[in-house]
Amino acid sequence: MQLLKERILKDGIVKPGNILKVDSFLNHQMDITLINEIGKEFKRRFADCPITKILTIEASGIGIACIVAQYFDVPVVFAKKAQSLNLDGEMYCSKVESFTHKKVYDVILSKKFLGPEDHVLLIDDFLANGCALLGLIDIVKESDATLEGAGIVIEKGFQNGGQKIRDMGVRLESLAIVDSMTDDSLTFRE
Repeated sequence: MQLLKERILKDGIVKPGNILKVDSFLNHQMDITLINEIGKEFKRRFADCPITKILTIEASGIGIACIVAQYFDVPVVFAKKAQSLNLDGEMYCSKVESFTHKKVYDVILSKKFLGPEDHVLLIDDFLANGCALLGLIDIVKESDATLEGAGIVIEKGFQNGGQKIRDMGVRLESLAIVDSMTDDSLTFRE
């Protein structure tokens, strides 16, 4: 997706430790015009799938997932990273290690929002080592829903997450795959 790549080159900031900051347009401040185009692109790429639910993980994926869901006309559900008083009933649970935060989370989702009748598209902003997606895949498996695929806005192709997910046979569509990052340059896979 050329529009996204151009925006990453213009406004993305590379930080030490293979961190790509896109917080000015994707995951802190959100450029809704750009995210709307991202939503259209995921709809185009997964148009052949009978999607009934979009599943993401809090927090950065939620806004993107909501825009994508508009194009599929389906609900968004998201796995939470913390138990709260307003969560009740039976839960799906998976452990997820955050690349950015260097922390392991128990991610949870109420069983009432995902079941065997669902056809799920996973959506997230980044894919690095694949831990978040693996956690969401575990939840989909536990629910007996059908996993139709995963849509990622930015994949770090030089890390192993994308390969892990593809090796599992999951359909993975990444809109921009960064092949390498240095302080002064980014290269994308074509």
